[in-house]
Amino acid sequence: MQQVMTHHEHGHDHEHDHGHEDHENLKVLGFWIFLVTDCILFATLFATYVVLMHNVAGGPTAKELFEMPGVIAETFILLTSSFTSGLATLAMHKGKTKQLIGWLVVTALLGLSFVGLEINEFVNMVKEGATISTSAFLSAFYTLVGTHGLHVSVGLFWMLALMIQLGRRGITPVTRRKVTNLSLYWHFLDVVWIFLLTVVYLLGVM
Repeated sequence: MQQVMTHHEHGHDHEHDHGHEDHENLKVLGFWIFLVTDCILFATLFATYVVLMHNVAGGPTAKELFEMPGVIAETFILLTSSFTSGLATLAMHKGKTKQLIGWLVVTALLGLSFVGLEINEFVNMVKEGATISTSAFLSAFYTLVGTHGLHVSVGLFWMLALMIQLGRRGITPVTRRKVTNLSLYWHFLDVVWIFLLTVVYLLGVM
């Protein structure tokens, strides 16, 4: 009787594990769908920007506005944060929770300084009279770059929540999936930034 019970319980556990795995896989799929829709969003914003980039309406042009040293600093910071988020994933695969949290903290601090520099850039541009309503070019610029900055900010809140969760629960299948998804999201924002750097800033100052 006891053997039957244990067998039954074992079967039940196996079903439970399998169900949990399916649930996790669904969440990963959901995340990929989110990334694809995000790609479409950014592609639309890029297309809009390219169409409107020369419509300056007598206002300041990209060449007059963009300060490349700041942009290069932002690029360096974001690329470094992508590297540290990769190191966080490596620490997770080695099962080192403290190291994982440590690298996430470094990544978050870099992300925070990136957002700070971007806000500073916007504030300086507004001071020069280049607001979102000055021209079609600036509307497209603020929308595109601002959407990217907003995504980075969302990533920072997500990172913070994840660090708290890791501190409480350690590395579990759930936190493992979340770290992997976060890392993918962060790399995705990096790729978007490289496009931004090229299409918006480099083409702008040429």
